[in-house]
Amino acid sequence: MAEKTIGTTSENFLEEIHRSNYEDLFLKRMCRWDSWIDPAGRTLESLDGKWNFAPDWYDTCRRAGWYRERTKDQEGRPLPVDFDWESWERIPVPSCWNLLKPELHYFEGSGVYTRTFRYRPKGSGGKERVFLYFEGANYRTTVFLNGTHVGTHDGGSTPFAMEITDNLREENRIIVSVEAYRRPDRVPMDNTDWFNYGGLYRNVYLIRLPSPFIRRWFLRLKGDGAFSTLLFDVEVDEGKDPVPLSVRLRIPLLGVDFPVEIQGGKGKATIPLRKHPELWSPEHPFLYPVELLLEGIAGRSAEPPLWDRLQDRVGLREIRVEGQQILLNGKPVFLKGVSLHEDHIEMGKTTTPEIIRSTIRDLKELQGNYLRLSHYPHDPRFARIADEEGVLLWEEIPVYWAIDFTNSATYLDAENQLSELILRDRNRASVIIWSVGNENPDTDARLAFMSKLARRARELDGSRPISAACLVNHVKLAIKDRLEEVLDIIGLNEYYGWYDPDLSKLGQLLSNSRPSKPVVICEFGGGARSGQGGTVEDLFSEGRQAWIYQEQLRLLGACPYIKGLSPWILYDFRCPRRLNRYQEYFNRKGLIDSDRKTRKAAFKVLADFYKTLPPPEPG
Repeated sequence: MAEKTIGTTSENFLEEIHRSNYEDLFLKRMCRWDSWIDPAGRTLESLDGKWNFAPDWYDTCRRAGWYRERTKDQEGRPLPVDFDWESWERIPVPSCWNLLKPELHYFEGSGVYTRTFRYRPKGSGGKERVFLYFEGANYRTTVFLNGTHVGTHDGGSTPFAMEITDNLREENRIIVSVEAYRRPDRVPMDNTDWFNYGGLYRNVYLIRLPSPFIRRWFLRLKGDGAFSTLLFDVEVDEGKDPVPLSVRLRIPLLGVDFPVEIQGGKGKATIPLRKHPELWSPEHPFLYPVELLLEGIAGRSAEPPLWDRLQDRVGLREIRVEGQQILLNGKPVFLKGVSLHEDHIEMGKTTTPEIIRSTIRDLKELQGNYLRLSHYPHDPRFARIADEEGVLLWEEIPVYWAIDFTNSATYLDAENQLSELILRDRNRASVIIWSVGNENPDTDARLAFMSKLARRARELDGSRPISAACLVNHVKLAIKDRLEEVLDIIGLNEYYGWYDPDLSKLGQLLSNSRPSKPVVICEFGGGARSGQGGTVEDLFSEGRQAWIYQEQLRLLGACPYIKGLSPWILYDFRCPRRLNRYQEYFNRKGLIDSDRKTRKAAFKVLADFYKTLPPPEPG
């Protein structure tokens, strides 16, 4: 049935209040990974700042068509509409609405953002193309420009881009409906162990591009241990009238100036290096300036036209698995780390470069070299700063707990989030592991679901190991999970000494297990309220937490196949399911209090352990 105008007749008024499938209209224009644009090296025009905002408790903006801004009937008579953009309060973007006012703290519905902006084309010949770029909004984001729906995106932590070229005017109104419901068919599902922050909590940009333009690219070492060959892939949006094109890759410090011809919007090259590259590592986080030029292919006597140019800095390194070893640049590496949630006491999931650098300073005070970014993609600036600071990263998507593994739509959502994460960060040397999930039961449906995700990860990036945080087989008291067959690194979560008070079982588990691959203990630990005294027998005392760390590290440090640790967790974080007197709506397993300043006793225990580990072999 054709869409009817809302708000002009009694028939349509009744349709509005009775229609339950109003979302179907917006799901026809879903924004997915294949529309993503790499913003690296681009001039980005920020749309951050103050936006008008209102919590839309009944999702009326989408249900009743507020975005059309029809305030008069066909005869020009005013209508009693229920919105008034400019009277709404103004809130900052990016931010989490939950922390702006008390009545929104646990709000998980739809919120409507709106602002205006001016636009004047800068391109020549009318070939400028313009995109809205969102770094992250939780969870379903529906975007309207000048009364037209331009796209919808699912997923709370991955970036997306929407073209708005044909909808632009000199004066523009953008309306963004962000819906943050927890639902059992989503990724993550409705039951998690962290706070469900909502809103436009990451940056929003306007990107102007030529036509044609470079959409995305991927540069890495070949991965054969010789460090003598680059692999380069590039995708180009050729526009409506394709012309012969090539992309020239320039890395001046390596003497690389290599043209790659584009066929069908794609190009691929194997490029031999004339000299041994400076290899990126935590001890030597060297980044090469890289330039990509999109050129037309002209005759020998003509200068080829330059269509697009972008610049970035890329670290060159090799990460692979051999037997039970994790090898960085051909040398064994032990991942000395800790897990991290993107949760800040004042800003929630919103972050800044200063907060990221402070987090890395805390890791280095722990004598660590590695962070597990749990349980969803963190802000893209984290990987960029980690590139500069020399920190290894585990990145994952929120295929968490009892995901609806039998639902094909849920799988497509998970695959899309994984694809968007990998495309976003695969040029970041700091990212060494893609994780396809956390703490899922070993069922046939889960095995099929996550095996497909692992295959998808390898399609987009065959240069990094794949992992997942698995659970202990408590019946056999061994590391045993059918998913191990499709993983390169076995991740394991265990809480002996805490959820299972019998810590001696950990020794039995390690002895009973015979993995053929390296194991990273992704989580262990216990809760402690900062400043809470008590003996090792007292739950939530700092003494109990420190004792768990001491005993765990004594056993884990002696196990030959364990090649990394990321105990749970660096900072205390909000969690509405934690309701006892010590937790008070926070998960208190942090080594540092939620103030991100106060160290607990276990912090020193872990730092002292990491300090005893031998330094990495020189590369």
